[in-house]
Amino acid sequence: MKNPRAARQENPSTHAARHILIVDDHPIMRLGLAQLISTEKDLEVCGQAGNVEEAVAMIANGQPDLLITDLALPDKHGLEFVKDLQVSHPHCAILVLSMHDESLYAERALRAGARGYLMKKSAPDHLIKAVRQILKGGIYLSEAMAGCMLEIFRRQGTGGAPLIQSLTDRELEVFQLIGAGKSSREIAGQLHLSMRTVDAHRAHMKEKLQLTSGTELVRHAVSWVEGLGRE
Repeated sequence: MKNPRAARQENPSTHAARHILIVDDHPIMRLGLAQLISTEKDLEVCGQAGNVEEAVAMIANGQPDLLITDLALPDKHGLEFVKDLQVSHPHCAILVLSMHDESLYAERALRAGARGYLMKKSAPDHLIKAVRQILKGGIYLSEAMAGCMLEIFRRQGTGGAPLIQSLTDRELEVFQLIGAGKSSREIAGQLHLSMRTVDAHRAHMKEKLQLTSGTELVRHAVSWVEGLGRE
């Protein structure tokens, strides 16, 4: 049997509304997004979830055409959530909407399986544009990020990419938690990892970032997280 989403994509003349699921742990943000999307006659919010567990249940029941998700979710990092959905629900398109710097996270989100990345500080009409572009089968990035991606690829080819981009998604997640003041034990508990694994991530990060001590790693991580907060 043909997937109903695929049928709607093949027949753009259909008047059926496209269904969108919003995943964000802030109720006010979810409400604002839902109100914005509801102004479009052919778009309909089919559900709102505050965490990954709720979202997975809604996806199984509602089969949305598009999922809009934050990266900072209480029970799982958004990048891991996107990767999981690519396996369990490959037909569900994903737009990441986050406060995190697109120059660092957009490429990672696309590699994880998302079809677009948009920062929360973007204008409302950019969200609608991103939604429509992705529902048509395209990929959405801001103009600035599209240019930045080309520069990233150029630098990677010449070995000039920023050191932090050499971190894996998991290492970056640990790095961010270190910068937020979390201890290795707290990080292990939050990410469901062993202490040995967290220590291994710390060692790899020091090597990749060319740092010589754990104290220097913490200082570097705190500075980076504070920089995100000022954006």
